[in-house]
Amino acid sequence: MSTTLLLARHGRTLWHAENRYAGVSDVDLTDEGRAQAVRLGWWAGRQAALGAGIDAVWTSTVPRAIATAEPACRALDLVPEREHDLRECDFGVMEGRTLAEFEAVDPTAAAAFRADPVVNPFPAAEDPRAAATRGTAALHRIASSHEGARVLVVAHNTLLRLVLCDLLSIPLSDYRRVFPALRNAAVTELRMAGDQAAILSLNVPCS
Repeated sequence: MSTTLLLARHGRTLWHAENRYAGVSDVDLTDEGRAQAVRLGWWAGRQAALGAGIDAVWTSTVPRAIATAEPACRALDLVPEREHDLRECDFGVMEGRTLAEFEAVDPTAAAAFRADPVVNPFPAAEDPRAAATRGTAALHRIASSHEGARVLVVAHNTLLRLVLCDLLSIPLSDYRRVFPALRNAAVTELRMAGDQAAILSLNVPCS
């Protein structure tokens, strides 16, 4: 029996305008980010009204993801489950910095990252392969816990892109090319059955 996972990236944060890496840092949503969360909540309620209900909500343990899921939980009258393995990657020295800032200090390391972000992650960053493994395992656990159901999962841009590559047998090193970005509070629909996964839609806006 398959499970439908509705993957959503958290809303826009204070660091988005300058494209700063947030990772494990606690960065608040902007007014726009909170509005995006409200639209995600409206969409979730609309799904239920149309007969395509959402049976559970899971979030990472990072506050910006929890805040993004709150309107959907209210609309669905659900208590969210939290999964630490859905947290964003730790970007090491890049936390709070832009790639341009890093490139100005260490152009060789920046070029290596651009060429292969998995083989050449940022200094002191979490191994992207380990992040993919924990994130994929988390989605498998969630899918197994809700067989035949539809589950909203609110998490993070890089973590989800790595996991999508892992589930779809795409080389992890291609995650930035194949999935340039998951839009804030947009929904990507994934069907999971055992070890098999299929992507049904990508970056569908909630407006």
